[in-house]
Amino acid sequence: MLATRLGFDFCGIAKAQLLHEDARRLEQWLSKGMHGSMQYMENHFDMRIDPSKLVPGAKSVITLLLNYFPEKEQSETAPKISKYAFGNDYHEVIRAKLKLFLQNIQEQVGEINGRGFVDSAPVLERAWAQKAGIGWIGKNGNLINKQSGSFFFIATLIVDLELEYDDAYVKDYCGTCTKCIDECPTEALLPDKVVDGSKCISYFTIELKDALIPDARKGKFDNWMFGCDVCQDVCPWNRFSKPTTEICFTPIPQILNFSTSDWEELTEESFKVIFKNSPLKRAKFDGIKRNLNFIKQ
Repeated sequence: MLATRLGFDFCGIAKAQLLHEDARRLEQWLSKGMHGSMQYMENHFDMRIDPSKLVPGAKSVITLLLNYFPEKEQSETAPKISKYAFGNDYHEVIRAKLKLFLQNIQEQVGEINGRGFVDSAPVLERAWAQKAGIGWIGKNGNLINKQSGSFFFIATLIVDLELEYDDAYVKDYCGTCTKCIDECPTEALLPDKVVDGSKCISYFTIELKDALIPDARKGKFDNWMFGCDVCQDVCPWNRFSKPTTEICFTPIPQILNFSTSDWEELTEESFKVIFKNSPLKRAKFDGIKRNLNFIKQ
């Protein structure tokens, strides 16, 4: 199968259509300001709910998952970094795979139009993954796969080609479990699978561009310097997680081995060299230093 050959772990296909229910939920979420200072979330609302706005004549939405669960862990005393950022920037890795995926389809069926997306465009990728029968949306807002958990990147390929659709509804297997809600350090997880992004540690340590993190959050970050995995780490379904086989996600040695003092002594020049291909670039050097100072207080 093409998806497997390109290194993806799961593939599902859904019929391209308007996402009416998701549109309602997104509108409510935005109206309550749960996106914090992420103003880009307000843009291109019509594109988020209508795939034909992204690819004219869209007929199919292909969802692909790529496992990023690392084989090794950080030192227990090191400032914590979300597992997705241990290796190279997933955007570049997955974009290349999506380009090859589309090229292969075109070689087999002829000229078709399509676009690949990976967390960089107005696409509700979790909704499409759920429609394609790959998993369900957990109480932590993540897509959960019964066989492998939630440590996956989600990629989306929208094409104007009619395909055989999976459209298989997956039961919600969270049941009465509330571990993710109970363990969230900043109480960002609300009932009905709503995540208040403006309270999430990942928001403060990655998306927030202010020079300072609000004092009201002091003592609540549990040593997380970049992102946060608490709601995934405590999820029982992630006991099935297996280490990724994608070599590009091999952890950068410094991420595994740097102590707090190593991070404190890191210069901007060294940061740019060591993390030139890393997702840590999103927070930038000043952001990493800000986060480090904050969690030390």
